Amino acid sequence: MPVLSRIRREVISIRSQKWKWVAGCLLLSAGLAWFLYTRLAERGFDWAMVGRSIAGIHGRWLLISLIPIFGTYAGRALRWAVFLRPMKAHPSIGNLLSATVIGFTAIALFGRPGEFIRPYLIAIKERVPLTSQFAAWILERIFDLLMALLVFAYALSKVNASGIQVGSKLTWVLAVGGRIVVAACLLLFILLLSFRHLSKPIHRRLTAALRCLPEAYQQKAERLTAAFVQGMESTRSDGALVAVFLYSVLEWALIAASYWCLAQACSGMVQFSIVDVLIFMGFVSFGSIVQIPGIGGGVQVVAVLVLTELFGVQLELATSFAFMTWSITFVAIVPFGLFLALREGLTWHSLRQIGREVVE
Repeated sequence: MPVLSRIRREVISIRSQKWKWVAGCLLLSAGLAWFLYTRLAERGFDWAMVGRSIAGIHGRWLLISLIPIFGTYAGRALRWAVFLRPMKAHPSIGNLLSATVIGFTAIALFGRPGEFIRPYLIAIKERVPLTSQFAAWILERIFDLLMALLVFAYALSKVNASGIQVGSKLTWVLAVGGRIVVAACLLLFILLLSFRHLSKPIHRRLTAALRCLPEAYQQKAERLTAAFVQGMESTRSDGALVAVFLYSVLEWALIAASYWCLAQACSGMVQFSIVDVLIFMGFVSFGSIVQIPGIGGGVQVVAVLVLTELFGVQLELATSFAFMTWSITFVAIVPFGLFLALREGLTWHSLRQIGREVVE
């Protein structure tokens, strides 16, 4: 792993570099905040209302909303331990939790390329093949997407049954949403079944096909494919699949609990029942697919759109609640992730380098 050797050769001078990193983040955040403030002010956006709505947040409920959202990271670590069982029966939950927190911090800071930092760190910490952890990451994405689709399907059914008159911007979503959900769910089930029943035959065919390569390349390619198949081994166990599914349900239940607590904290902005929370979460879960480095993007845009078009919330209040949603679900973990990364000797440069080189 060239990235690992490069990082190990780095001189970790945390104290001398920390202030530069902090100063850069503060300057970038200030620049973005000023840009958004001036652009929205030009359009008559009432910033005073935003300030009043944020000032009226119930601090106790806001703090309570952090408990379930932080619990999701522990749930993810436990679920990843199930993926590791074929290679390591008793992985360190502490290592998995640390890698998970750092990984999600990287996503908040670098966007989607940060996704690859978590499997990389887990491979290093648990001393398992990196390719196997990419396979585990694919499995995790499949289960997360399946749960998001189910929540989205529930949201669609409730909206369609209620006869709510939605704006033109959401009409097309409701029109094609059901078909997309059905098609995507079928595709995900087919993928899981293929991993469960066809991974060994596919591995044998790939190994046979690789024999045309020079011996050195053939051995390397065989090791990579073997590690990938090994990472998929958890799908061959009924007990492991049930455990992964239950952890996935728990994770999304915790997310829903956090959203509900956040709605109670922001009762001056929105008035949500638990069904409203699930509808809102169902739509917003797809906005999280688009993640702009350091800014977010998809979550805020979709949240504002759903709040204004579906729930009739005023733009300023919708913007405030969208900002709080993004802060709790994406940004709140960043200080803890940075602390863990610095404690383990990982700098901004090394984390960014991992994300870039793993993608390449």
